[in-house]
Amino acid sequence: MKRMTFNDNIYGLVVCGGQSSRMGMDKSLLNYHGKPQRYYLYDILTEICGKAFISCNKEQAKEIPGGFNVIIDAENFGPIGPMGGLLSAFDAYPDASFLVIGCDYPYLQKTDMERLLETDNNSLATTYYNDYEQIREPLVGLYKSDCYDLLKKQFEQNDYSLNHFLKEINATTIIPASPRSIQSVDTKEGYQKAFHEINQQKTLKFEP
Repeated sequence: MKRMTFNDNIYGLVVCGGQSSRMGMDKSLLNYHGKPQRYYLYDILTEICGKAFISCNKEQAKEIPGGFNVIIDAENFGPIGPMGGLLSAFDAYPDASFLVIGCDYPYLQKTDMERLLETDNNSLATTYYNDYEQIREPLVGLYKSDCYDLLKKQFEQNDYSLNHFLKEINATTIIPASPRSIQSVDTKEGYQKAFHEINQQKTLKFEP
């Protein structure tokens, strides 16, 4: 049963991205938790947000079964990466805020996502901070509806960096409970290691 703990006007957005040259395949289809990552994240976001959507391009949308809410990258924003997906989401639902989660973070847990929603502040956006690399993680963050016009302005200036956007608005940053939760995976070797670790942990958890 869905919990109505958080604001119904906050929508979850699973960002698929495109074909990864380093991974050699669509990272949103990698299976760490018993189902493709995009559906695993979608199911979690459905539990903690008013609605959930999969952000993807036209070709990916053809492969997604009915029953999943999809937002296809709008042609007027062009192939500009994650900013295009977020702009397309705001374009479709301008009054909503979006909890944005990328498919690159296999260790990310439901509690990590809930913490972004629970962070009470007046900031336009809140993201996790990668202390090791000294950067914000733009695809693990909450973007409030007021970001929309500012994002469009940056887009019109041909600046498509979400990290730059977050810096310009002085977005709130929070440190993850575990650095591993925001560790991204973008190689075949990284996938194999993460798959082994995640499933080994599950085995240990359920051993008598």
